Amino acid sequence: FDEAKTEAYNICQREGLTFIHPFDDPHVIAGQGTVGLEIAADAVALQCVPDQVLIPCGGGGLSSGSAVALKSRLPDVAVFVVEPADFDDTARSFASGNRVSVDGSARSICDALQTSMPGKLTFPIIQALVSGVLTVTDAEVRAAMRFAFRHLKLVVEPGGAVALAAILSGKIDTAGK
Repeated sequence: FDEAKTEAYNICQREGLTFIHPFDDPHVIAGQGTVGLEIAADAVALQCVPDQVLIPCGGGGLSSGSAVALKSRLPDVAVFVVEPADFDDTARSFASGNRVSVDGSARSICDALQTSMPGKLTFPIIQALVSGVLTVTDAEVRAAMRFAFRHLKLVVEPGGAVALAAILSGKIDTAGK
């Protein structure tokens, strides 16, 4: 992510364009929050309000925006974010109370979630609204992708499978929820 961001920023500088951060921007966070609004609206329409919602997490745009929307519409829902085990910057940051970065040697098949550190804007939102941060291994993600394909008839990219991986691998108690 860091290399891509640097290159995008350089292109913007060279060509006189405006750089918009892919997750650490208030408008991006608000836009990502529409996912949480949609989850809440669907749950209410189905009369099936969830106890827990799990959201994939990289830099925190999707997870922070969705958490804001979900907690505003469903204040009792527990929001959990899920990230790859080697890119556990949000989990370690959440535990320490300060933004922490991952080691430069971190690797994961979840290319959409490979950020080195939670965002300056997104992390305080996550701290305030999220009940916990879960991590999953690449093997657990692969198993979730296979499950989604075989049983749900869905082709899911690795970053999108982390929440299902957390459930299937027992990282969170879902009994009776």
